[in-house]
Amino acid sequence: MQKDSLYVTREGLEKLRDELKELVEIKRPEVAKRIQNAREMGDISENAEYDAARQEQSYIEGRIAELEEVIKNSKIYEPTKGDGVAIGSKVTVHIDGEEETFHIVGAPEANPLEKKISHESPLGVALFGKKVGEKIEVEAPMGKLTYTILNIE
Repeated sequence: MQKDSLYVTREGLEKLRDELKELVEIKRPEVAKRIQNAREMGDISENAEYDAARQEQSYIEGRIAELEEVIKNSKIYEPTKGDGVAIGSKVTVHIDGEEETFHIVGAPEANPLEKKISHESPLGVALFGKKVGEKIEVEAPMGKLTYTILNIE
């Protein structure tokens, strides 16, 4: 795996492309229409709707630029059978008497609330390449945690 590449899952890349398409085809024209309508109301110097629409336009344009850059530099990671934990793996671990399942994803797709963790996160780095039965230790704010890998999909 190349260090300077931005790796993602096939599913993650599709979600990024879908978000970009929605921003370009739907959100951008909507906010342009809001700006036009606010301008037609007259004095824009004290027009809260105009200010809000311009602020949203700025966010949308920034996100479009960010997504275009991420998509351009992304590579779909294709794991080889027997490599152990890799990008795209769903890993079930035993930790503190409980089982947790994490989906290892590329950094742009990470969402800890959905148990999607980046391969670049401390846990992702520790799990990467490991196989069922192996134990890893990860430093956490509450101290060192020991994970035992139970299953890899």
